Amino acid sequence: MVNRKRPIILRCPVTAEERNLIEQKMAQLQTKRIGAYLRKMAIDGYIIYVDTRDIKEMNKLLSAVGRNINQIAKRINAGGPTYQADMEEIRERLDQIWQLQRRILLSQR
Repeated sequence: MVNRKRPIILRCPVTAEERNLIEQKMAQLQTKRIGAYLRKMAIDGYIIYVDTRDIKEMNKLLSAVGRNINQIAKRINAGGPTYQADMEEIRERLDQIWQLQRRILLSQR
């Protein structure tokens, strides 16, 4: 152990399914040594970060519009009045959603 080129040992427990996936990926690279493969992936592997804030915001707005529509539908089905303000709020939220979709699509280019 004293003359070892790599004296520090890292341990990482995995499930049988994870081990199988690792071995499948190793086979694609025709690598036989798991230590060499894991070291290479840990040092040179890619980290892909996807910013989903816009999508989360759009989902929040979609939920709000859905709630408003459900409230209006319940009121109408119960024989209640419809309000112009409700319809305007739905239109405003839909405009916000369209703007977010455009921004998301433009950022993907």
